[in-house]
Amino acid sequence: MSFPRTRLRRLRYLPQLRALTRQVRLDAGQLILPLFVRDGAGAPREIASMPGQYQWTLADLACEAETAQRLGLGGVILFGIPARKDETGSDAHDDGGIIQRSVRAVKAAAPELLVITDVCCCEYTSHGHCGVVHQTTHGHDVDNDATLELLARQAVSHARAGADVIAPSGMMDGMVAAIRAGLDQAGRTETPILSYAAKYASAFYGPFRDAAESAPQFGDRRTYQMDYAADPGQALREVEQDLAEGADLVMVKPALAYLDIIHRVRTQFPGVPLAAYNVSGEYSMIKAAAAQGWLDERAVVLESLSALRRAGAEIILTYWAKDVAEWLRHQ
Repeated sequence: MSFPRTRLRRLRYLPQLRALTRQVRLDAGQLILPLFVRDGAGAPREIASMPGQYQWTLADLACEAETAQRLGLGGVILFGIPARKDETGSDAHDDGGIIQRSVRAVKAAAPELLVITDVCCCEYTSHGHCGVVHQTTHGHDVDNDATLELLARQAVSHARAGADVIAPSGMMDGMVAAIRAGLDQAGRTETPILSYAAKYASAFYGPFRDAAESAPQFGDRRTYQMDYAADPGQALREVEQDLAEGADLVMVKPALAYLDIIHRVRTQFPGVPLAAYNVSGEYSMIKAAAAQGWLDERAVVLESLSALRRAGAEIILTYWAKDVAEWLRHQ
């Protein structure tokens, strides 16, 4: 290859040729919209740290579901904010809980829309941790094995309500196996599991904890979520274990700061559907910069999500799902 015979800019001169030779493409059907649903009545509450995002009530959730279906999104993932919290997060596995009612409402309004439910305890517990808390010689910690039963009960309750996909996010060892066993025993062998297999203890989750009202009341989650400075091989071990336990799809979270992990998982596990969660902090940073006129929001979002696709993610959970679907329609 030598200049001037080889001129790589030839492939860039015409917009039609740039479009023709693009390998990475975004499609609304690859996008999952996260929705926060709170118990009670009244108008939706805008989330201060996530402009344009809301805590929806059941009355307004149906409209959001209809919009998601009309735009051709790949689905929605539901996060619940219950009216009452307790030590074990009992609303999470109550058949009349906020998520169970939300699933039924979405299915009634948009029956063709894929509904994913987040399975964890942090939004439902009074202490904000992702499971049963007990005292150890090192202080308070989450009792891994005692939490597994609660996660299985929660998953089965969500499936009974009509959830299409169960997505455990608590990073408990053995959570996929416990949930798979629970679903199978309940006759839900067809219900797939999307595991948050490589979920890091990240500062990028800050706005989400406002949105889901799930900030821990003491300590942090570093004893169960992954260390961001750990060897990437730990993420591969987590994914391998979850697949061995019965996960059907896997996820890396957060997304933009973990493109290397997404790529490694894609390379190590070809053929396994891979999702990336474009998390709240990533959303809020771009929103804040765009509000100041420092960035072109649309351009940066499309570039960022394309980077996730290029790294290997086939599915993207993003708060921009509706916007991107509209942008792609008019592009």
